[in-house]
Amino acid sequence: MLQKLRAAGMVAVMTASALGGVAAEAEQPYPIEYWAVREAVQSVQISPNGEKLALMKTESRDGNPIIEIYDIADLSAKPTRLAADPMEFTSVSWVSDNNLVMSARQKVRNKIEGYNRGVYEFRLAGYTLSSGTFNQYGENFGIASLLPDEPNFILIEQSRAIGTIQDDDPFAAFRPRAYYRLNLETGRKSLVLKGSEDFGAASFDRNGYPRFTQGFDAPKNELIYYYRKPGDRSWSEFKRVPEEEVFTNTFDVAMFDSDDPSTAYVLANNGDDKVGLWSFDFDTLQFGELIYRREDVDVLGVRRNTNFWGEPERIAGVVYPGLKYEVDFFDEAELLLNEQLKASIPNAYALSIGSMSKDGQRFTVFNSGPKDPGSYWLVTEGGLQKLGSRNPLLSPENLGTVEKFWYQARDGRKVPGHITIPAHGEAPYPLVVMPHGGPYVNVIPVWDEWGQILANNGYMVFEPNYRGSTGYGVDHFMSSWDEHGRAMQDDKDDGALHLVDQGLVDPDRIAMFGWSYGGYAALVAAARERNIYQCAIAGAAVADPWMQYNYRRGEPGSYADRFGRQRATGIRPIEEIDNLNIPLLMIHGDVDQRVPFEHYRKFKRQVDKTDKDVQFVVLKGADHFSNTLYYEHQFDLYSNLIGYLKEDCGQGGL
Repeated sequence: MLQKLRAAGMVAVMTASALGGVAAEAEQPYPIEYWAVREAVQSVQISPNGEKLALMKTESRDGNPIIEIYDIADLSAKPTRLAADPMEFTSVSWVSDNNLVMSARQKVRNKIEGYNRGVYEFRLAGYTLSSGTFNQYGENFGIASLLPDEPNFILIEQSRAIGTIQDDDPFAAFRPRAYYRLNLETGRKSLVLKGSEDFGAASFDRNGYPRFTQGFDAPKNELIYYYRKPGDRSWSEFKRVPEEEVFTNTFDVAMFDSDDPSTAYVLANNGDDKVGLWSFDFDTLQFGELIYRREDVDVLGVRRNTNFWGEPERIAGVVYPGLKYEVDFFDEAELLLNEQLKASIPNAYALSIGSMSKDGQRFTVFNSGPKDPGSYWLVTEGGLQKLGSRNPLLSPENLGTVEKFWYQARDGRKVPGHITIPAHGEAPYPLVVMPHGGPYVNVIPVWDEWGQILANNGYMVFEPNYRGSTGYGVDHFMSSWDEHGRAMQDDKDDGALHLVDQGLVDPDRIAMFGWSYGGYAALVAAARERNIYQCAIAGAAVADPWMQYNYRRGEPGSYADRFGRQRATGIRPIEEIDNLNIPLLMIHGDVDQRVPFEHYRKFKRQVDKTDKDVQFVVLKGADHFSNTLYYEHQFDLYSNLIGYLKEDCGQGGL
């Protein structure tokens, strides 16, 4: 049930007094409570006419987010406050001058119902400012596309996967969705497109026309690409790719040309190791100009122009992995604006304009980086002002800095990695190797809470983009084939040893901590011969890769199935328990939908038959993903992580 609240208050942020604590002294680690809090402020957006400001705010460590709506002309006036009790808001967006759309969730089960079926249900709702009323739009819906030229309508999509399937699922595009045109005034939905096994997820242009989708021809094991021009009633096939090229022959539509319905801008390898940005002609079905490509890394996406409501859509720049998600701007005005903001916002790092009024005179800015957990800013005719921070309890001078470097693995492969360097202390540091999950994603530390809490407690943190990580070309990705727990594991060790050779790390004080696939890597590390680690901490770990394969196996004999099987044929931690040779801590949520809790139980049953030095921690009611971890989960996780490293990691602790 959604409710409306009214109360006095300015755009506020959580303070230390809300936790009953005091500011930490310089060079002393912050209390665990400071790290465990949920985001104080998030989702700050300005209305299209520039008159209103909406945001989500959490007012206490155990509270759920509320929504506040302010008049920008007087931010000191009483805001309208909205709550979702017994649900909790997860997002809010302006979709017109008079309408907000918000998503909410509620825990409705105490057990997961199967793989990728969590304990939450989700609902989409709207709020109309003029009448002060809510509209319920249905369960498991999300916003598919805004329609800036039709202020009373948006496109919404429905899928069983909404809110559960994460971006690292390579087959998410094939999960059928239904798309509806939603009348914001009446709440009525009209079907636009119904997905099927042949046509899964679709991409729409700015005017709401479905333009691009993918399907799969099972008998031929081919991925099929389809397109439509505006107004077409059916799909036209234009490209087929053998299944074995799905992961190596990228073709993704980044944006449709607003002036030419025959042209799209696509991210594609087009015969190269690295993904570049190309134009593509749907009339000739041929690639056109290579707009941008790098020799070192893939293009990950595009940056659009910031004035979504007031200008035709265009590409302002491209995004690629570097020290952070780097942007190479094409648009000089966008570049100049970014440079001006960098010069004005303290600790500017990764900047983005979250929303802008139609006339371009007012906008909100979000900054995040190693020295900023995330801050929100408002620009109006009166200048720049700070609205709040995601975590105002942390001071920049006590946060670590991040550097990127490349190192050589033992077989000669060049591997990229990042280190977070503590703000206090000096080399050689104790080191925590923290491999990312997935594994077929990448890590680009921007605000990295896990890395920062470790650095704040004196540890250097090393995050490698080991082979199999995305963003570094086809060869780097495919070199992980059949190397789970083998060469992929060597990459992690070799990066740590490189830091030792550089004099940055004490070789007798190294640990590994990972989550999901990273937890798997920590289990593998605990049983390696010639071990370089003093201990390992495995969170939400895949203990039995064959069990995980059985959750998500593909069609027998298909390439997707073979791709999944090669993960399972690597090192299997459940069979390595007798080889454990360093202290180990396992942490797992008991309603984990992505790596089910049975992995933990199965591993523990086998360990309990031995005298191995293994400790176990269960996070009650915790799912796999960070956005499902509440204060009590994070407090337990961080307390055990820091306490174990300090007291139980090897002789005398790390």
